[in-house]
Amino acid sequence: MDLLTNDTEDIIDYQTMIMQLRNRIEEILKNYRPIMNGEIYLSGEDVCKLLHISKRTLQQYRDDNILPFIQIGGKIIYKETDLVKILEENYTGKNKVSDGF
Repeated sequence: MDLLTNDTEDIIDYQTMIMQLRNRIEEILKNYRPIMNGEIYLSGEDVCKLLHISKRTLQQYRDDNILPFIQIGGKIIYKETDLVKILEENYTGKNKVSDGF
């Protein structure tokens, strides 16, 4: 039976695989959004990244009642389905049919 040390090729391969797995798990956890009642809730930071807007613009959207939100204490969250609905309602593509034109 061979002696296994930290310099053994098999051990190095296992350590590499463990580090890759650890990095992947950390990446998944960083982007994980728990589901409550079948709904995904997003933070303001998440919404800003998704819509490519600033925090100030997001605040203006709330003030103008453009985006619905939930405020619990000082924390504000957004339903993912509400964002999708708003985007779909405001979609203006080339294929959109206008009234008689």
